Amino acid sequence: MRTDSSPGTLPAREHLPAGNAGTPVLDVVIPVYNEEKDLGPCVLRLHEHLKHTFPYAYRITIADNASTDTTPQVAKQLEAEIAEVKSFRLEQKGRGRALRTVWSASDAPILAYMDVDLSTDLNALLPLVAPLISGHSDLAIGSRLARSSRVVRGAKREFISRSYNLILRGSLQARFSDAQCGFKAIRRDVAQVLLPMVEDTGWFFDTEMLVIAERAGLRIHEVPVDWVDDPNSTVHIVKTATEDLKGVWRVGKALATGSLPLDRVARPFGDDPRDRDIQDVPKGLARQLVGFCVVGGLSTLFYLVLYSLFREFSGSQIANALALLVSAVANTAANRRLTFGVRGRGGAVRHQAQGLVVFGIGLALTSGSLAALNAATSDPSHSTELAVLIAANLAATVLRFLLFRAWVFPDRDGAGADSGRQDSMVVATHNPASPTYMTGTPAPYQPQGPLPQRPTHQPYAQNGTTTTQFRAGEAADGTWRDSTMQLQPVRPHDTDPGEPR
Repeated sequence: MRTDSSPGTLPAREHLPAGNAGTPVLDVVIPVYNEEKDLGPCVLRLHEHLKHTFPYAYRITIADNASTDTTPQVAKQLEAEIAEVKSFRLEQKGRGRALRTVWSASDAPILAYMDVDLSTDLNALLPLVAPLISGHSDLAIGSRLARSSRVVRGAKREFISRSYNLILRGSLQARFSDAQCGFKAIRRDVAQVLLPMVEDTGWFFDTEMLVIAERAGLRIHEVPVDWVDDPNSTVHIVKTATEDLKGVWRVGKALATGSLPLDRVARPFGDDPRDRDIQDVPKGLARQLVGFCVVGGLSTLFYLVLYSLFREFSGSQIANALALLVSAVANTAANRRLTFGVRGRGGAVRHQAQGLVVFGIGLALTSGSLAALNAATSDPSHSTELAVLIAANLAATVLRFLLFRAWVFPDRDGAGADSGRQDSMVVATHNPASPTYMTGTPAPYQPQGPLPQRPTHQPYAQNGTTTTQFRAGEAADGTWRDSTMQLQPVRPHDTDPGEPR
C-alpha cells in the first residue's frame, strides 16, 4: 500500500465560512462516567465561556457512557435548561467509544472534547480549534509538556505522563508531545475516514488516533495549556497504563506489517492554494531521495561487510556476486517499505524479481570495474578493490533509484495502493429528521471509495439578506431536535466489563 499514491482521498483543507447558517461549527463532547457532582458546574462554566468568547455557533454534547449514579438525570436537566446542550447515553463504558459514537454522528465541521473536570484552562479552546476552522491543520491537541505550558500536578502523574510519551517516541516514533491530555479537536471530514481505523474504545483511543493521523501525514497542531491536576480523578492508573502498553504493541505491529491503510487519510498534493496550478510535479521526490540515500548507505556498508567475508574463501568476482545478491534483496525490501511506502505482501514477489533485474545491472557495473582493475594490475590490494567497488556502486545507485522510481515502484495514482488495505465500514449514521444514533459492529476496514469533496456553499435568504450555509456532509441536512438513542456495540468486544471511564 502506498501512502502517497491516492491524491484526492481527502479534499484540500478550506477555511470554514464565517456566516452562521444554523449548523453548529463546533461540537464539544464531554464524556462522563458517574460525574453527578462535577457535570453541572462543568457544563455551566463551559457554556458561559463559549457564549462570551466563541465567535461561531456551537454545541455542547454530554456523552454518558454507562453511569450508575444520577449523571443521566443531571445531563437531561442541563439539556432542558440550555439550548446549546445535548445529551445521550451509551450502555457500555469507554471514553473512546463515547467519542467515536458522537463524533461519527455529529453534523458539526469541527469536533472537540474535554474532560469533565476542566483541568485545562478554557482560554486555550479557541486557539485549539482556530487552526482547524482556518483550514491550516487537521487535528489539534492541548499539550501539558510544551515548554510554555503551566502545569500543577503531583510528581507521580508527571513521571507517568512523561514516561508514557517517551515510550511513544521510542516505539512508535511519535512526534507529538502529549498524547493523553483530555483536550483535543479534529475536523469532521478527517474524522469520517480516521475513526473507523481506530480500534481502541478506552483511554488509548487518543494515542491510536494521533499515531495513525501522524503516520498518514496529517497536520497536528499543538497548543500549550495551563493545566491543574484533579486530585479526585477516577482513572485507574495501573490498569490504564497496562491497556495503553498493549495498545502500543498492537499499533506498532500494525504499522510494521503495513495492515493500516494510511493512504485513505493522506492529504493530496496541493493543499496550499498556491500549488494547485503546478503541473507535473513529482510526488514525494524529496522524501524518496532522503529515504533512498539512507537505505543505500546502509546497504553499501552491508555489501562491503559481506564482500569482505566472502573474499576470505572465494575470488573477487564470486564474492562480489554473492554480496551484491544478498544486499540487493535486503535493499529492495527496505526501499519498498521505507522509501516508496509500499505496505502489505501484495506484489512483493514481483518487486523482488524486478529488483533482481536491477541487481543484474549493478552486477554488470561492479564486475566490469573489477575486471578492468584486474586487467590493469595483476595483484590489486584489498583497499584498491574496495575503492573501485564503491565508485562503481555509486554509479549503480543512481541508476537503481531511477529504475526503482520509474519501473519497480511507479506512482500510478493509487494503482498499487490496495495491497495493504483491509475491510471497513462507517460505524455510525445520523438521520437529521430523527436524531437517533445507530451503531453497528464493523467488519475489518474496507475503503468505501475516496471521500467526496466538501459540498459547495449554498446561499440562502434569511430576513431579507443572503448568507452562506455550510454543509459538512450528509448529516448536516438538519439539526438535532432531541436526544433519543438506540445503541448497539460499536466493536465486537464492546460488551467487555470493567473498562475504566
